[in-house]
Amino acid sequence: MIHVACALIEKDNQVLICQRSADMKLPLKWEFPGGKQEEDETLEECLLREVEEELKLKINIHRPLTKVEYHYPDFSLTLYPYICSIKSGKPTKTEHEQVIWVDQVDLWKYDWANADLPIIEEYIRIVREAI
Repeated sequence: MIHVACALIEKDNQVLICQRSADMKLPLKWEFPGGKQEEDETLEECLLREVEEELKLKINIHRPLTKVEYHYPDFSLTLYPYICSIKSGKPTKTEHEQVIWVDQVDLWKYDWANADLPIIEEYIRIVREAI
């Protein structure tokens, strides 16, 4: 089981999403930024490190969402999503095909990695409750 922390980075009612490159597993699928937890780090440390490596951003972590276990044909993962905001920096694409801001309500319009779908569902429910 791979343990992955991911960030739902919010700004002005938008969320930062990333499109996987053609060379990655699940090519050209959309995902939230983040990555694999290393042996000696917490999920929060993993998230801070991965977002800085992938996007050159420093972020604030605000709250966790429900973890998701997902089994793809060739690997299994547990995703640990967190709602975050930018502390400093501008999103810089280092390994993804695209990095874009989208309106919270438009998240469903993209071709997501399957493991991210329950996260989007929970996130949109939270956003609607806050209105």
